[in-house]
Amino acid sequence: MPQISQLAATYSSQIFWMLVIFGAVFFLVGRGMAPRVIETMEGRDQKIAADLAAAEAARRAADAEDEAWRAQASKQRGEAQAVIAAAKAEAAKATEVRLGTAGAGADARVAEAEARIAAAREGALAEIETVAADAAADIAARVAGLTVAADAARAAVKDVLHG
Repeated sequence: MPQISQLAATYSSQIFWMLVIFGAVFFLVGRGMAPRVIETMEGRDQKIAADLAAAEAARRAADAEDEAWRAQASKQRGEAQAVIAAAKAEAAKATEVRLGTAGAGADARVAEAEARIAAAREGALAEIETVAADAAADIAARVAGLTVAADAARAAVKDVLHG
């Protein structure tokens, strides 16, 4: 085989060019490209770490603001309930005053009506007594033929009605 016999003559030349190519690749990749790739990866890692730190700080700030908002909302809710309670109490007092005024007016009207009823009853009783006295005198005159004085007839009717 002729290729094997040429191997000794070209062996040193192939090793030389192999070392030159590998050396060039080492310097291009190892010294040129790899540091840039590593630098880019470190920069990206630092940016990610900074972004995570900023996100954590923003989350803490949002949590603190949320807590402050909840505290303020709770305080405002308490104040609103106090205002509602005060408004209810004021409305109850106003209603009580109106009911008292209306009750006093109704009591006055009832008293006035009772007075009118009492006066009407007294007038009706007096009229009944008068009619009854006249009827009794008229009956006594027709049945017994007696003449009864108006005062005596009234006294007798009053005695029978009230007594």
